[in-house]
Amino acid sequence: MQGLLALSRLIDTSMIRIGRTIAWFIFVAVVVSTVNALIRKIFNTSSNSWLELQWLLFGFVFLLCSPWTLLSNEHIRIDIINSKLPSRARGYIELFGHLFFLLPFAVIMVLTGGPFAWRSIMGNEQSSNAGGLPLWPAKLLVLIGFIALLIQAVSEIIKRIAIMRGDLAETLSGGGHHASAEAEAERLLAQTDAQKS
Repeated sequence: MQGLLALSRLIDTSMIRIGRTIAWFIFVAVVVSTVNALIRKIFNTSSNSWLELQWLLFGFVFLLCSPWTLLSNEHIRIDIINSKLPSRARGYIELFGHLFFLLPFAVIMVLTGGPFAWRSIMGNEQSSNAGGLPLWPAKLLVLIGFIALLIQAVSEIIKRIAIMRGDLAETLSGGGHHASAEAEAERLLAQTDAQKS
């Protein structure tokens, strides 16, 4: 299990780095949107490429930050009943959801997204709007985003199994490597307190 947890840590570290980097595209999108609005108001002109760049940047953030969102346990869920269940039952629900919903959906999106992106790249697909951007980067982005989500799903399954086995501590954020650090900090504090007594 330690080898799988090491793989999970590697995946998590990579997704955090990617997520933190791609999150800056929100700022870039705001700058592009602001400049586009100012040019439209001041010079009464605009460009479809600026408008399409905004939604492409949003697509980058939405698709490439979704694994980071899953890792941080910030994804949307209906938690009315789940929060009232015991920890073990919640663990089984999480594992079931990851294995039978998230994983198959991500696999289907990767398998269908590959040909979708490939056709667009091979045809050098362009926007139908005058002065628009190429479409193939956006379609390739769908494939890359779901590959990243699939990889993060594997990490989440590894962590969930480790938590259920008792190899990893559970936290409010869903457990994982942050939980291990919190548990170690608590152990060291308890050890320090014991030594003082």
